[in-house]
Amino acid sequence: MADLHHLLIADVKRRLFEESQVRINICLDELTEEEVWQRPNSQSNSVGNLILHLCGNARQWIISGLGGGSDQRNRDAEFAEQGPIPKADLCAQLQQLMTEINAVLDRLTPEDVLKPYVIQGFNENGLSILVHVVEHFSYHTGQIAYFVKARKALDLDFYRGHNLKQTNQ
Repeated sequence: MADLHHLLIADVKRRLFEESQVRINICLDELTEEEVWQRPNSQSNSVGNLILHLCGNARQWIISGLGGGSDQRNRDAEFAEQGPIPKADLCAQLQQLMTEINAVLDRLTPEDVLKPYVIQGFNENGLSILVHVVEHFSYHTGQIAYFVKARKALDLDFYRGHNLKQTNQ
């Protein structure tokens, strides 16, 4: 069980820190301060809103839920913000969140991963919380990447150095 626990935590960290966070930072580097807050239409969010939303969601689910911290989330404010919060501040908020997530993940026990929690009124367990946050980050990171690709007409080259044409042996 301990080996499975360590594998799970390592993969959650890889997906959040080495994939999503890195990709979001690459995307932010491609956008101007103004573009970060542009909404494609009235039913869509800006990149800035998505970053604030990811921070709020992960803070509620991991820092508060798994970590036992206080839940101060104002979800509506994440989407109502119109900026301009500078890119550097968004990056700093994301980095602070990741530092706090890392601390919670480092102290999670196998029992913490199995026990029940109530998050946003949903009955969850530690495993489902981790899956949710990784999936949620991946989903919105993809939206951010799509916005940048559509706006800038460029390849973000997330897989530089990897041969994605290899087949399984």
